[in-house]
Amino acid sequence: MQINPDRFLADLHTLRSFGAAGVGKGVQRQAFSEADIAARRWLAAQIADAGLTPHFDPAGNLFGLAEGPSLLIGSHTDTQPEGGWLDGALGAIAGLEIARAAQEAGGPAISVVSFQDEEGRFGVLTGSDIWAGDLTLAEADAFTDAQGNAFGDMRRLIPETQDFVPHDRFTGFLEMHIEQGPYLDETGSRIGVVSEIVGIRDMKITFEGRQNHAGTTPMHLRQDAFQALSAFNTVLAERLRNVVTPLSVWTIGEVNVHPNASSVVPGRVTFSMQWRDGDAGRLARMEAVIREAAVEISAARGITLAFGPLMGIEPVAMDGALCARLEGAAEALAPGKWQTMPSGALHDASNVATVMPAAMLFVPSIKGISHAFDEDTDEADLVLGVQVLACAAQSLSA
Repeated sequence: MQINPDRFLADLHTLRSFGAAGVGKGVQRQAFSEADIAARRWLAAQIADAGLTPHFDPAGNLFGLAEGPSLLIGSHTDTQPEGGWLDGALGAIAGLEIARAAQEAGGPAISVVSFQDEEGRFGVLTGSDIWAGDLTLAEADAFTDAQGNAFGDMRRLIPETQDFVPHDRFTGFLEMHIEQGPYLDETGSRIGVVSEIVGIRDMKITFEGRQNHAGTTPMHLRQDAFQALSAFNTVLAERLRNVVTPLSVWTIGEVNVHPNASSVVPGRVTFSMQWRDGDAGRLARMEAVIREAAVEISAARGITLAFGPLMGIEPVAMDGALCARLEGAAEALAPGKWQTMPSGALHDASNVATVMPAAMLFVPSIKGISHAFDEDTDEADLVLGVQVLACAAQSLSA
């Protein structure tokens, strides 16, 4: 099985042309956008040219199917509203190149997949969540994006769909991805073999105080909801220090202040609270700290508190046997330049691992940048990554 590096890189750059935007190699290709649908149909044509059977399922997931039982390799091709050229796309094109090389060599049987809406325009890892059976199509159809478009309406923009592909058609799943973090780049490693994908918890919190005049309300009489958020953020950092590890993360990423006017003391603030860790018990302990801190801040400042629903995905360990194959291939092709590591980002492999053995391979992200137009990876690392993945896939058929 011979990987063609030039063909692989050319396909990556062609895929980037669908939705190319911003500076550098930026891409805007959200799920079911015109650029996304055009890219998926281009990918379907490449799949057919490679001797595989293109197959769109009802969720918009695109498979390239080999004959009989096969190893499945892929990722996703949709992007963030302002994304880079490699996030997801790398794994899908790596799968295409390896499947094509396998077809040219007369085996092994390799299929490819590009899952839909991994980046969450409508849900969280929506396409793989539906395919794995954790989310029904009817439930997903009710999901809406920020503009009010329903998933159920948007998926009908791809009318050439067929039934869902049975899980037992595949012997396992491999996903290649950029790290999206700084660790490989900082340490000089060129390959990361993923040990587990962290769990995630997410909920909205609301502090409600008293909206009032910004010029006439004395500071000691204010019930300022935004100041409550500020105090909460400070207290939280102090208290979580005794609970977390260096790999634990938490983020207040979305803040809505009411009435959001310069001359008004904010009466209400609603914000997102998200935290991630590879240990389910630690996620629960972090939740307890978050709730306790919010209760104490609201009581001390005489404001009300409301917690929204808690949503989340459990931590997922990667399959040991598949990881061993990736480790062996990494040591053979990049001796001493690889490491095992957790994934702090969610990936389709989180869902696929619930129905079959799954494993992941990382290549470095320059300066740890992702979900941005200037996301990039050295092309030599891209080629090495697909070669390591192909080596592991070949070993599974031996």
